[in-house]
Formats: sequence, C-alpha cells, structure tokens
Amino acid sequence: MTIGIGDSLPSVQLTRLTPDGREPVDTGSYFKGRRVALFAVPGAFTPTCSAKHLPGFVEKAEALKAKGVEEIACTSVNDPFVLEAWAKASDAQGITMLADGNGDFATALGLDMDGTKFGMGKRSQRYAMIVNDGTVESLHVEEPGEFRVSSADHLLDTL
Repeated sequence: MTIGIGDSLPSVQLTRLTPDGREPVDTGSYFKGRRVALFAVPGAFTPTCSAKHLPGFVEKAEALKAKGVEEIACTSVNDPFVLEAWAKASDAQGITMLADGNGDFATALGLDMDGTKFGMGKRSQRYAMIVNDGTVESLHVEEPGEFRVSSADHLLDTL
C-alpha cells in the first residue's frame, strides 16, 4: 500500500554522513515536530536527478523556507558516501542527504520500484512531499520517466 496524505511516516532507519562519520537517522524522530520538504530520486548522479531535480531544490530552498518549510531533505537508495559525494559535486548546501541504502524506507512508503531492467536494482520512485510533524501533508509522485510534479517549482506552487 502506498502512503498517502494524512498518513504518518513509518519509522525506518536512514543514514546521513556527518564530519564524524555515518549517523543513523530514525525517520520517526527526524520528522517529528517540524515541517520538511522531502524529495526522492531514483539515484544520485543519474541524468534527471543531477540536471533538474536536486538543482531545483537547491535553487528554490529559500523560497520553500519562506513558505514554512524548515528543512529540505533528499533520499535515495544509495549509500551515504555516494549521496555526500553527489551533494558536494552539485554544491547542494542546505539539503540534507538521507541514504536509504537497502531501500527499506522506499518499500515502507510503498514508493519503491524495480529498476533491474536498467541495471539499477531496487530503487525509489521519484516523488516530493511535505511532511508536517511526521504526517504527510502533500505528496506528488511522478509517473515512470516523468519529471514534473516532484519538482521544487511544483512543490512551491502547491504551498
């Protein structure tokens, strides 16, 4: 079952890289008590993700925050080292990278996909959502091969 508006996010462990190394991030605690724009990409360094998705959120970060978003986070079925390298290569300052290395979060949300025919294995679908105190306030899931409703511009227009 796919998560929907009004649903609570499942409690799953993600990982982020800090100057002190890998840090576990429990989604139940991370999203509690604040409003977060969360977007997911099928993979770091992939064409649409690198050319449009991540740069859009970097570019629109201040506008999203002006509309009440306290933090912007990106998740992907990649390890935290890859996400950190991607953030540095993309100059994605201010975007929290949350690694879903085994795809547990994507699966728990019902937003996983099978990318094996592209040699990518299990991945996350492309989406963007607003999470308010652990509850999905808005959710925008892309159709396969599309990039419209999960963009920072679209999310901003819906706030």
